[in-house]
Amino acid sequence: MQKIFATRAETTITDPPFIHTLFSTTAFAWLWLLLRLFVGWQWLSAGWGKLSGGMWATGAPLKGFWEHALATDANGKSAITYDWYHAYIQFMYDNGWYTWFAHVVMWGEILIGLGIILGALVGIAAFFGAFMNWNFIMAGAASTNGMLLVLMIILVLAWKVAGWYGLDRWLLPMLGTPWQPGQLFQPKPAQASPATS
Repeated sequence: MQKIFATRAETTITDPPFIHTLFSTTAFAWLWLLLRLFVGWQWLSAGWGKLSGGMWATGAPLKGFWEHALATDANGKSAITYDWYHAYIQFMYDNGWYTWFAHVVMWGEILIGLGIILGALVGIAAFFGAFMNWNFIMAGAASTNGMLLVLMIILVLAWKVAGWYGLDRWLLPMLGTPWQPGQLFQPKPAQASPATS
């Protein structure tokens, strides 16, 4: 048994060639552009509809959504499956958080849509979009959220190249990642001090 754990050689498990090409090269950047335009439009139009409708700013539609999610049927079941999530929504509802949380949802949808359409920090925008889709599903609103959740997860996986035909072509090299700083965060070379005589 000791022999098994005695060697600590690092093992690299590589992706299959197609997966590497799909997620790590620009060969399929056109595919990610098409997916981004579709998904981004879904988010932007949802947020814009809330903004232009006017009612969403009052929080009334979100209050109604939460009331529907919290309501129980004759068997005592609500649209929310998990008790902890039911308690979370109940807490927000009881404290009247729908008045300000409606703005978070509305502007979140608009910003996620713009980020994905423009190809600006696609991985981050898709992560927050997936998080919002997950929350809508947890609150009992299936509709298109399941499909969008899957598409957002795929965009998160393709974060390196999904925004190639967009602003990420310049943003990612400029900003970098936490494990590889970009041009803006590269250490500046030390300047030689002038010789004094």
